[in-house]
Amino acid sequence: MTRSDLVDELASRFAQLTQRDAEFAVKTILDAMSEALVRGHRIEIRGFGSFSVNRRPPRTGRNPRSGESVQIPEKRVPHFKPGKALREAVDQRTRELEG
Repeated sequence: MTRSDLVDELASRFAQLTQRDAEFAVKTILDAMSEALVRGHRIEIRGFGSFSVNRRPPRTGRNPRSGESVQIPEKRVPHFKPGKALREAVDQRTRELEG
């Protein structure tokens, strides 16, 4: 599902929302989530999952072209951990499709 699919779904579920309002709502939510992660906050949505920022320590990597060692600096990366309800729903749906 893409961002525009999400906007379309929101607009179709709520007839009182115009396409433009749905787009604004999705943009506002995603901007707020991004800003919270940038500030180092954790986001928890019950029944869906949580977003947090993980630290990747510095390490030594290799340049694939030259084989030369390269120092890779520390990074902070977003991380998503699905909630129990989401994990179970995905697992159940996967089992139904396989069986």
